[in-house]
Amino acid sequence: MTTTAQPGITGNVLFYSQPEPLSPETHGKMGVKSMDGPFGFAKTGHAVPLTVGEFPPAAMTGPIIFVGDEKLPIAVMGLNAGENMFLRADGLFEPGAYVPAYIRRYPFVFANDDTAQQMVLCIDRAAEFVVEKNPDLPFFEADGQPSQYTKNCIEFCNNFEIERQRTQSFVQLLKDNDLFETKTATFTPQNPDGTAGEPQKIAEYFGVSEEKLNKLPAEKYIELRDNGALSQIHAHLLSLLCWDRLIAIALSRQAQQPVAANS
Repeated sequence: MTTTAQPGITGNVLFYSQPEPLSPETHGKMGVKSMDGPFGFAKTGHAVPLTVGEFPPAAMTGPIIFVGDEKLPIAVMGLNAGENMFLRADGLFEPGAYVPAYIRRYPFVFANDDTAQQMVLCIDRAAEFVVEKNPDLPFFEADGQPSQYTKNCIEFCNNFEIERQRTQSFVQLLKDNDLFETKTATFTPQNPDGTAGEPQKIAEYFGVSEEKLNKLPAEKYIELRDNGALSQIHAHLLSLLCWDRLIAIALSRQAQQPVAANS
């Protein structure tokens, strides 16, 4: 699938390896099985798309940054590519970690049907918890109508699409007010003698410039306040303090690794 409801993402969409349009003819006897740890698929999600309404709760877990020409909002969930630091080996997130809606909607996703000129609901057939028969939560009833589970998932995906469009408007507002700047996240290691080592660049990304924000004309600032954008901007800026949290987690886990015995 090369075209989806996610802006700025082409090729294989993150987490979805075998998406198929959901239909009673193909998936009539299929559904999902209950799992104690259903999020194992997200173990490689070190950077996950985020909608603007999620900024406040997500800001407590990790940095919220903007990437690419489209300035797509991203929840940073790991320092290394392909490693979600908040996902445990048992397929559950660490207690207190925010789980983005992009992850919670899986295995469902809306895709553009260029032929029909409409959005089509798909599932990832390769999802670990999608089963061919005897599911705990079937996709369809015996008469071919969507089950209550599927109806709930459709509603969730519809709400996600609304939030995605609202996020596009929010990003456009930041562009229109020229509030973006390139930012760099760095880490300064400590040398064995206790002195500071050479700073190391962790990431380069787009973020809101506090200087540009403070220099906005009063009427523009009030406009951002009144339409709710200002609180989301502040959540983004606050979240950037979480780079230190990710670094602290990484260093703690590194220290817990057993030291290889000398040969």
